[in-house]
Amino acid sequence: MHRRDFIRLFGAMAASWPLVVRAQQSAMPVIGFLSPRSPDESAHLVTAFRRGLAEAGAVEGQNIAVEYRWALGAYERLPLLAAELAQRPVAVIVTVGGEPSALAAKTATATIPVVAIFTADPVERGLVASLNRPGGNVTGISALNGTLEAKRLGLLLELVPKATKLGLLLNPTFPAAASQLRDIQEAARASGMQVQVLNAATDREIDTAFEVAAQNRIPALVVAVDSFFVAQRDKIVVLAARNAVPAIYSLREFATAGGLMSYGIDLPDLYRETGVYAGRILKGTKPADLPVIQPIKFELVINLKTVKSLGLTPSAGLLSIADEVIE
Repeated sequence: MHRRDFIRLFGAMAASWPLVVRAQQSAMPVIGFLSPRSPDESAHLVTAFRRGLAEAGAVEGQNIAVEYRWALGAYERLPLLAAELAQRPVAVIVTVGGEPSALAAKTATATIPVVAIFTADPVERGLVASLNRPGGNVTGISALNGTLEAKRLGLLLELVPKATKLGLLLNPTFPAAASQLRDIQEAARASGMQVQVLNAATDREIDTAFEVAAQNRIPALVVAVDSFFVAQRDKIVVLAARNAVPAIYSLREFATAGGLMSYGIDLPDLYRETGVYAGRILKGTKPADLPVIQPIKFELVINLKTVKSLGLTPSAGLLSIADEVIE
């Protein structure tokens, strides 16, 4: 072959490489990832999700691709984002952040497998037929985090035993809000406490809720499970500290951000489990044959620095049952 012909052939081959690479990438299975949160504050959770994928033999950018959709705290955007993923189409949709994402995906498609993180009972919500045999195209992990409000109240009263009134920061647009309120009211009634509901579904309403809490001198606060609140955790923790309100939260992320205490599931591990399930589905397992996983461990985290700043005295018993004490 003449040198000039070789150069022309090499140039043609080089020019075609990007097309080949794109063709290979488009041939990869695509996972849709739907979250009501934002990418920046969810980075550590996405890392856990990718770790789960890797455990199942799926590596993003190598043998699978992931399409991310973030609602940025606006639940009303989830149906549109879910529909976008369903139209891609994708091989499986992973939904996090509880029922709003899962319901949006289930509405968008009855055929694409969906792996979801649930905060309440997915059977009661009509997302699966049963925990052991989900049926249909939806399965996942039932965090049960939204059913622990009464337990959180009891733990908070260990630190503020003389409280006779309780504030509940609640997002009324969250699907489980009614059951969260009911659980807290029942637990408070059993403890002889009054409950003042502080509704907040927007950034400004969080400010207003804490203004009302301060005006009414609420001595203790339970922050209900809600992805919007998790995304706003830094703001909520700062406001609680500014108003000297002892508060308990649903996730460790709040306590590490300076919140008083948290009781709930190990969220990164749940994201990891969704990655494992998504990987198994890519290998051919049907979602109907994957039982809904239920967590067996819940974490109690106490921020001792915040305890001291609020002038509280934790009992030795409370500290002994904590999974983590942040000095």
